Amino acid sequence: MEEREPKLILIFSGKRKSGKDYVTDLIWNRLGPDVCCILRLSGPLKQHYAQEHGLDLDELLGSGQYKENFRADMIRWGESQRQLDPGFFCRLATRGAQQPVWVVSDARRRSDLQWFWETFPQQTRCVRVESSESTRKQRGWGFTAGVDDAESECGLDSGVEFDWTIINDVDSPQLEQQLQPILALAVEAART
Repeated sequence: MEEREPKLILIFSGKRKSGKDYVTDLIWNRLGPDVCCILRLSGPLKQHYAQEHGLDLDELLGSGQYKENFRADMIRWGESQRQLDPGFFCRLATRGAQQPVWVVSDARRRSDLQWFWETFPQQTRCVRVESSESTRKQRGWGFTAGVDDAESECGLDSGVEFDWTIINDVDSPQLEQQLQPILALAVEAART
């Protein structure tokens, strides 16, 4: 299969339980699978971690306690892989993507953004999904030392100019309304 360069890459970041997957799934549903694909940087990380540690990949990909039991060690392991090769997981996640619009649902580190900015400088746009702590708690979040204070959660909290910030709280402006400029850009990019 011949590699095709994307027309637009939307990179999403945000804290745990901010609703990144919910927002990116909405975008995918609006654009459809012929136009858009969702790429998860955590997918290749979890796959390699599961193989190396003899773990259940399906459980690591889920949102349950099994993943939480390994999260801190998985973060440390992923950091060691990134120190050897900062673009390792980005290259694996994008391999085989053919749609004109790529949605990266889970950027967590500056090195993730840097790889996309350097590899696809014209196509890359960054979106931050934010939710209040109380909303995140309602969604099942609780502070975990070594996780919520690690680079994987805090690395993009400052020093990044996001193209858009989506507020994903119950009392925030309509999510659909906030997504309109992003969807419009994606539709336009897919047409060119």
